[in-house]
Amino acid sequence: MKQLVTSEWLEKNIDKVKILDATWCLPNSGRNAEKEFKKNHIKNSIFFDIDKNSKQNSSLPHMLPSNKEWENIVSNLGINNSDHIIIYDNSDVFSSCRVWYSFIYFGHDPDLVSVLDGNFAKWLKESRVVSKEINQIQKTNYKAKENTSMVINMAQVKENIASKKFQLIDARSEERFLGLAPEPRKGLKSGHIEGSINIPFQLFLNKDRTFKKKEEIIKIFDQSKIDKDKDIAFTCGSGVTACILGLANSIISGKKPTIYDGSWSEYGLERE
Repeated sequence: MKQLVTSEWLEKNIDKVKILDATWCLPNSGRNAEKEFKKNHIKNSIFFDIDKNSKQNSSLPHMLPSNKEWENIVSNLGINNSDHIIIYDNSDVFSSCRVWYSFIYFGHDPDLVSVLDGNFAKWLKESRVVSKEINQIQKTNYKAKENTSMVINMAQVKENIASKKFQLIDARSEERFLGLAPEPRKGLKSGHIEGSINIPFQLFLNKDRTFKKKEEIIKIFDQSKIDKDKDIAFTCGSGVTACILGLANSIISGKKPTIYDGSWSEYGLERE
């Protein structure tokens, strides 16, 4: 799996790949990702709207769409099954990792889906090529094949509290995990899923927004007392930052991540 590419690599190969701007911002951020994209983005990139390109008949935020819906979404982006897709964002929650996960979930070759290491912030800091131009898209006939082993639901999470078949790792901040800080979405209680382990996603990132080296990632998981012989699933607020942990784990294990898609947006609605 080629989880990450450098800014140097992308600049050299900018006309050979499909580039997606997957910027997504928390509901309370006051930002508009699509407007920001129209003002400035990496040359040749296409805007990927995580909210619109998700399950539309769900009360939960950006749940995975159906196989057919994903085929339509990706075809309308002008992407072919053989394309190498590079995903970046300009978000505080590294939403590009969620889109990386989604493409792999729906069967795109994992060697042909990568996240730009350092994201848009590093790209801008290095004064690399940007544009305001919106590319014309030619629709394709993309074919998807979802891998349902990469997702778990609330029933499986509840059953696991007793069975402990897998380890559930929560990517939210320690304050949110412990219930000391309010959730950014209204109507959710504070706290965490019983038996889950907290590893805030920021631990895996350097100050320049690049991922830490493999040895450092291994150390973080080891310090959190993760059992390497047990299956792992990841959760967070709404299935976005969980994918950062999924990518980090993929770097050290080569495994495709398993995500609790509803995450705390679903579980936190539960009433005792």
